[in-house]
Amino acid sequence: MIANIKCSRCVSDSTMLEIQFDKNGVCNFCRLHDRFVHLHPLGDTGAKILKNLLIKIKRDGEGNVYDCIVGLSGGTDSTYLLYWAIQNGLRPLAVSFDNGWNTDIAVRNIKNATNILGVELHTIIADWEEMKGLQRSFLKASVSDADAPTDYAIYSVLYTEAIKSGVKYSLNGHSFRAEGSVPKSWSYFDGRYVKSVLKEYGSLKRIKSFPLMSLLQYVYYSVVKNIRDVRVFDYIDYDKAEAKKIIAHKLKWEDYGGHHHENIFTRFFQSYYLPVKFGIDKRKVEYSALIRSNQMTRSNAIDEITSQYPYSTEDIKFVIKKLGFSQMEWDSIMKAPRKTFKDFPTYYTFIRKMKFPMKVAADLNLIPKILYEKYAKM
Repeated sequence: MIANIKCSRCVSDSTMLEIQFDKNGVCNFCRLHDRFVHLHPLGDTGAKILKNLLIKIKRDGEGNVYDCIVGLSGGTDSTYLLYWAIQNGLRPLAVSFDNGWNTDIAVRNIKNATNILGVELHTIIADWEEMKGLQRSFLKASVSDADAPTDYAIYSVLYTEAIKSGVKYSLNGHSFRAEGSVPKSWSYFDGRYVKSVLKEYGSLKRIKSFPLMSLLQYVYYSVVKNIRDVRVFDYIDYDKAEAKKIIAHKLKWEDYGGHHHENIFTRFFQSYYLPVKFGIDKRKVEYSALIRSNQMTRSNAIDEITSQYPYSTEDIKFVIKKLGFSQMEWDSIMKAPRKTFKDFPTYYTFIRKMKFPMKVAADLNLIPKILYEKYAKM
């Protein structure tokens, strides 16, 4: 058995296949964080960048009902982002994607936030038979990307709604300081990959309504229509614990437990499916980011990940039943040999060949820099 080697600075380890260590035992994810700190300064410099960005968003949105879009899940980051947008004089349209697994808490958080802030909400509801077919296919495929259909659909919906609303800015609540970046060996998605898995393991003949943006559409939206994925938290000293206090007080927001646990399937996926079948603990990504940002000590993080990721047996029973698996089928899925996205047709090889154009696009802010770092460079 190969020893599990841990970074000397954070808690990222060799379960992340892309990890590399320098002579001091510091991992490449820490070095990526340091590059991003340099590219996205805080303090007066970051405030100036944000001020200019706000001016541009407002100017480009003149004459339109909205000047930006905020994807809203009812989680901490997206709820605080919506609050931040209103506090800074923006006119956001809130967009929510319902994949059939939202918790009651998430639904209340979305409703309270939009009602209290006076923000219009567009909810896109996935066709359940298509959603079910996609999730069954990814679980049967034995890959660690079972949440890929939802992840990709969210991006697809946000860009589509931006086009419909005449908006050029989609505000993104991701923070590299508070969340880090999940390795692609743990989580990868593109439109071709989703369709490939469905073709091999699904019973649906074709997707009719499920939002799946093609690579060509993404290029068109980003380059031709000039829609920007804006990560405002990159320039804010974002403290998630403090954000929770603010939105709980101002927006009647309710906590739902762990990271992304506002969604039942994602909660099951992260707390049970990934750790048990793949030995993947996504807490390592979040805790490592918090360590690098001095929001958590390394010793506390090690204590947390040493204990088993807590999961609900009720969640397991509920997911198995809702997706229509028998217990025998589910046991077979959990025992099946593990596969990766590289075992299926994807855009990954093409993306790697486009490394230089993607770097140029990232430098010009046509695409998020993390996309270049994660998919083309690392």
